[in-house]
Amino acid sequence: MGYRHIEVRPLAGAIGAEIDGVDLKQPLDAAVFDEIHQAFLEHLVIFFHGQHLSPVQQRDFAARFGTPNLYPFVKGLEDCPEVIRIVKEPHETKAFGEGWHSDTCYLERPPMATCLQAIETPARGGDTLFANMYLAYETLSEGMKAMLDGLVAVNSASLLNRGGRNTRFGFAAIQGQNESAAETTVAAHPVVRTHPETGRKALYVDVLHTTQIKEMTREESAPILDYLFKHAGRPEFTCRFHWRPGSLTVWDNRCAQHNAINDYHGQRRVMHRVTIEGARPF
Repeated sequence: MGYRHIEVRPLAGAIGAEIDGVDLKQPLDAAVFDEIHQAFLEHLVIFFHGQHLSPVQQRDFAARFGTPNLYPFVKGLEDCPEVIRIVKEPHETKAFGEGWHSDTCYLERPPMATCLQAIETPARGGDTLFANMYLAYETLSEGMKAMLDGLVAVNSASLLNRGGRNTRFGFAAIQGQNESAAETTVAAHPVVRTHPETGRKALYVDVLHTTQIKEMTREESAPILDYLFKHAGRPEFTCRFHWRPGSLTVWDNRCAQHNAINDYHGQRRVMHRVTIEGARPF
């Protein structure tokens, strides 16, 4: 579609677009937000620069997409609990969100979108990769699509605490965590989900959360899942975003995965995150 109120520049061939011509600190009229929402659906992840929103302003902008919710394992800001503060200190080696994943797919109703703002960024490094899960599904062979049709994946929060994958609880800057609850936070969702707004199918398994295919053992599931994990992150499905203070992004958690690149040891990074309530995948 054409855009009359905002400027939309695709960041890569597969996914992502930068948006200019809008100040998110100001109230957005319906026509402007409709175009932002259309760009979100078309490009799966949208990026803004120079916004510098307060926590309340970020929450209120996120609320235009849906109802902000509370992350189950990290306490939000005291005066704005829907916003969590994610900090990686110079001495820490684990990063929140490293590894390809969709946010919190171990919940019965995973968030439909995530709104992330950069508060403090390293001098170099700290980019985020995004991948198009529509393309990940659509480029599978017809035989693989037929095999996946109707399969259900088991997703667990506990994987993040095991086998060197600890990216949530491994660093001291995250407060209010509930590690024991992660062991019992499990949800089963379709391996291939249908987007409720676009009607397109998207691959919905990821290496950080998916433990096995339902009604299969882990050993039986592993060859299928390992292939899908590798396939989902193929370079031609991706874009790479470089943060600077005041950068803000909203991604569609129903059809995109992301991967926070952990390449800035010895530097500090501070982000504010809001997740937006979603429906049960189907």
